[in-house]
Parts: sequence; C-alpha cells; structure tokens
Amino acid sequence: MPRPHEETRVKIGISTCLLGENVRYDGGHKKDRFITGTLSNYFEFVPVCPEVAIGLGVPREPIRLVGTPDRMRVVGANDPALDVTDRLRAYGGRMARELDAISGYILKSRSPSCGMERVKLYPPDADGSPSNAGVGQYAQALMQHRPDLPVEEDGRLNDPVLRENFIERVFTYQRWQSLQGGGVTASRLVDFHTDHKFALLAHDQAGYRALGKLVADAGDGRIEDVAEQYIGRLMRSLKKPATRKNHTNVLQHIQGYLKTELDADDKAELVEVLGQYRLGRLPLIVPITLLRHHFRRCPDPYISRQTYMSPHPPELMLRNLI
Repeated sequence: MPRPHEETRVKIGISTCLLGENVRYDGGHKKDRFITGTLSNYFEFVPVCPEVAIGLGVPREPIRLVGTPDRMRVVGANDPALDVTDRLRAYGGRMARELDAISGYILKSRSPSCGMERVKLYPPDADGSPSNAGVGQYAQALMQHRPDLPVEEDGRLNDPVLRENFIERVFTYQRWQSLQGGGVTASRLVDFHTDHKFALLAHDQAGYRALGKLVADAGDGRIEDVAEQYIGRLMRSLKKPATRKNHTNVLQHIQGYLKTELDADDKAELVEVLGQYRLGRLPLIVPITLLRHHFRRCPDPYISRQTYMSPHPPELMLRNLI
C-alpha cells in the first residue's frame, strides 16, 4: 500500500510500546501490527511513554494501581513506598497542553499509567482480590484535560465497530481543528454541521437535534462559546457507536434523494440491499457502494458534501466488517 504524503497524515498520540520500542518495565514492547502497518499509512504517530518520561528506567520496578475507584495511587508492585501517581498525572496534564496538534490518541490497555479503562485495581489492604475498576493515571489526566480528543485503547481496536468509530472520530476532529485554524464563524460552523449531519444522525439522534438547534442559534451568542459547546456535544455523540438500525435510517434518508432519478428496477434493487443490510446479511460497505454508484450518475450537491459517505480513507476497509 503506498504511503500518502507526509503532510496528509493525521497526527495522533500513542503509547510508545505499541510501536515496538523496548520501553516496558521488563525491557520489552507490545508492538501492534495493525497500528504499525495499516494505520501508519494514514497517521503520523507521536509516541509517548509516560513512565520513562517521568524518570523510571528500562527495565524498572513494576507498578500497579492500589486503592478505590475514587482514590487510586500508582505504586511499586514490590515496593509500595514508590509512589509515582502525582508525577504521572502532572505529565498527563503537560502532554495534553503540549500535544495540542494531535487529533487522537491510542493508549496501551490495562496499563496502570496508560490504561483507558478496566485496569486492574488492587485493594488498599493486602487482602482481597483486585477489581477491573482502575484507570491509568496518565491517561485519566490526559482525558480530563482534553475531553473532546478521540481516545482509544489498542485492545479495543480489534473490535470492528469500535475501530471504525474511533477512526471516524479522529478524522472528524482533524476537520474541526482545520476549521479552528481558519477561524470559527457562524457561517463556517453551519457549513461544518451540514457536512456532518448524516454522520451525526447515525450515532445519536438526540445529539443531532440538540446540535441543530445550537447551530441555528449560533448568531445569538459569542461564537467562541458556541463552538466550544458544539465540539463537546459532537464528540460525545460520535463516541456512541452507530447501530445497524441508525445506519439503516440514514441510508433510507439518503435513498430519498434518488426517488425521482431511478427506474423501477434500480429502486427495487436498492430497497432489497438496504433490507439485507438491516437484517445483518450484508456489511455496510455494500449499500454505501451502491448509493455511491447511483450518485455518480445522478449527482446531488447536498449528498456530495456529506462526510457519512466517506468518513475515512476507503483503503482502510473499515465498513467491510460492520
């Protein structure tokens, strides 16, 4: 697969060990071949290992989360006197500020520093079994400082729905950053929202209605405040995985733009394909491809601007499995 030009790749933060660097506590790595292979053609990785960055060596004393969900500490597994919680959290806040140009972040799962969720959390006393209620403290600080940033873990990227969801959010957020770079105005916000209407509808119908009202009233308030509210709600809505039911609803909306353009046979074929997708017998790429075919012959300016039709590079084949 040819690598796109360097300048076209989207910058995302990533746990260094996922790139194959030997930075783990045992001197090893956790290289992920999907990340280093397929995704590297589209993403420019900005590697971060917070444990090394705060001064822990390689190899090093293993660390773990100890405490309760509302009061977690990161301490040495063999030497509880080693407490690096505050250093990890401070570094998370620092990276949230310094990495302002990134459009997403891939974290190492189950790590006491980088795990996004379900990290092993040991009880504060020596008795009792660990739970999966922990959050890596570097990751938690990063996400608290950058709540709109698309964040995902390596393990969850093995799920086709979560993988497609994350990458769609990354490209959406990158487009938002480009909008911000040129200055947000009420008219530009309306254009951005229009481009993403069907994508939003596939994820969150309530969010679709709320953001439509927010954009309609954009001229009534300070545009910087409106923009902040908009991107926060948009990214929360897009984080909800799009369901087959919602996709079907959007596809039927799009089909409506062809009602006067297709003959009876083409209409029947399209209805059949949408029905087969709704029943789970076809992947999403099939009705999307058929719709694209018809819109190439019968272009529609509104549909042509919808990111839903092409939310990420088709070579990633993310819609072939959902």
